Amino acid sequence: MDLQDQLKKLFPDHMQEETESVEEENSIWLQDEPLICKYEKRKGKPTTIIEGYTGADEDFKLLAKELKTKLSVGGSFKDDTIIIQGDYRDKIMAILKEKGFKVKRVGG
Repeated sequence: MDLQDQLKKLFPDHMQEETESVEEENSIWLQDEPLICKYEKRKGKPTTIIEGYTGADEDFKLLAKELKTKLSVGGSFKDDTIIIQGDYRDKIMAILKEKGFKVKRVGG
């Protein structure tokens, strides 16, 4: 017996209110200019760099966190750029296009 059933037995006249679920996924501000997704080698290791976001830093940090968890890779957010370890340009561009961003591929 779960908590809801126990509460119904204790308070049979109480009507449960419906709560609306708000989606957090579309809360990131989309921009008109494309994000730049480029490939660099830093200290001999491949990195993917995303830059050109003009929204709030908090939104860009959330986007960085989401990309890192979906790709299961390391990375960081520094100086208004997202740095992802490894060459994941195609996958990152697909994820960003799914979210509604315009993406421009730079370098190779």
